[in-house]
Amino acid sequence: FAAMAEDAPQLHPHCPDNIATHDKIRRGNVESAWDQCDVIIESTYRTPWQEHAYLQPEAGTAYIDDEGRITVACAGQWAWEEQEQIAQALNLPPEKVRVIHDAIGGAFGGREDISVQIILALAVYKLQQRGVNRPVKIVWSREESIIGHCKRHPMTIRAKWGAKKDGTLVAVESKIVSDGGAYMYTSNKVLANAILTVGGPYYWPHAKIDAYAVYTNNIPGGAFRGFGGPQAQFAAESQMNKLAEALGMDPVEIRMKNLLDEEKPLTVGAPIPGGVSLKTVLEKTALAAGWTQQNGYWLAPEVDGVGDTARGIGITLGFKNIGFSLGYPENSWAGIELLGDAKIEEAVLSIAGSDVGQGHHTAMTQIAAETLDIPINRITLVAGDTAYANSSGSASASRLTFMAGNAVKGAAEEALQRWQNEERPVKVEYTYYAPKTTSFDPETGECMPNFAYGYVCEAVELAVDTETGFINVQRVICADDVGKAINPEQVIGQIEGAIVQAHGYTILEEFQSKNGHILTSNFSTYLIPGISDIPERVDKNKAKQNDWGRRFI
Repeated sequence: FAAMAEDAPQLHPHCPDNIATHDKIRRGNVESAWDQCDVIIESTYRTPWQEHAYLQPEAGTAYIDDEGRITVACAGQWAWEEQEQIAQALNLPPEKVRVIHDAIGGAFGGREDISVQIILALAVYKLQQRGVNRPVKIVWSREESIIGHCKRHPMTIRAKWGAKKDGTLVAVESKIVSDGGAYMYTSNKVLANAILTVGGPYYWPHAKIDAYAVYTNNIPGGAFRGFGGPQAQFAAESQMNKLAEALGMDPVEIRMKNLLDEEKPLTVGAPIPGGVSLKTVLEKTALAAGWTQQNGYWLAPEVDGVGDTARGIGITLGFKNIGFSLGYPENSWAGIELLGDAKIEEAVLSIAGSDVGQGHHTAMTQIAAETLDIPINRITLVAGDTAYANSSGSASASRLTFMAGNAVKGAAEEALQRWQNEERPVKVEYTYYAPKTTSFDPETGECMPNFAYGYVCEAVELAVDTETGFINVQRVICADDVGKAINPEQVIGQIEGAIVQAHGYTILEEFQSKNGHILTSNFSTYLIPGISDIPERVDKNKAKQNDWGRRFI
């Protein structure tokens, strides 16, 4: 990046080299390990920006409520964090600010950062000071939305992988450079996830990996579905395919040979938490996609083109963390009140987790009803309002079903026990604390980064018109280990939505910026998949249920 050059203009006083963050991993001895390799593959990969393209642009209203609080009603992913930021910006105590998150369709990380909230609060605050008690509304246009919120981080990834002739991985050396944009949003956290996954879900005895987030004059990079994992694992899986080709091995065979499991540590030295299902999802996907086993070896299906149409099939494997990582004190709150005489006539469930299209509120209501053993129509949900709930944490990092779900379950179990002990009515508040994690060692990167992971494998059949270059994705086969699916229909929706989003990122979408100006600021210039663009068929396979309960999707 030009911003990393010695003579580059300094963008922020606190950062003379424009490097916002630098993480590194050192394991084994990479320099000497290259002599053990029969094949070495070196490649450079570049991934672009991506626009979140959620259905509703940023919007909200603000007013003074009956208790004199500045109240902001909007869409977002962490109401309590927004309350704190508004209070800090206006120099007010947090209890003087109320945030209400309305259920809305879509966020994908793009609503993690402040947009209209502080401006709304400031406007109604100034009106109040002038004796005007009127609400304020802001609705961004699509152009304002695209210009105004962060994007998926562009990354340049240089990868050097070495393996023995039997396919055993020996050493990985990678350098990730990410365009963080003009301001630090979540670049440090995104890069941390990228450095953990850039070696893929495979065991490496030797690793040397560096990851840099760089300040530039571009639009800021921020949270986006996968949080650095898609960029890093695109490079990793491409490298694995190139190794397989160089060694004359089947791509499933070489993956099976090198999978992480509970006995093989991550590149950061920590054992991967129990319940690893990489082999299961890979096997299920491969078999469903037409792979066979002969004499103990995996063989890919034959795919033939016709005329000007070339056809192909590919397979990829991935993993991602659940919850906040690297030492963050991860927790989530829920409250339940049980009302009635001889039986529970109503259960009032209070949570602060935001529903941004993923169906969080439905899932939490289901968990409460099942734990209390009452019909779901007896649950009254109070959600997304800082006036009535403590923090459930962010609707991000694939965490809410696991974290808030455990909080709801814990609150419901305690409330039910007290109800059965003749306490009427019952009111319980419960906070679930996740297993502890640790941050990177500054020299080696050693840590216990996450308390759980989810696993996925996908295969794709496609056809390419060799005359026009048109790519037709005909079939997607996937296996996802989501643990216990609280609401299977919602899980299917999440899987299909992710496939379409990845399809757009890979084949269709092209976010463009020149000299600080966004050139693709609406959906006529930034093209996302339409109904005629999406894969013709998606085959979903459940991974074997495990004893680890809810995971994520």
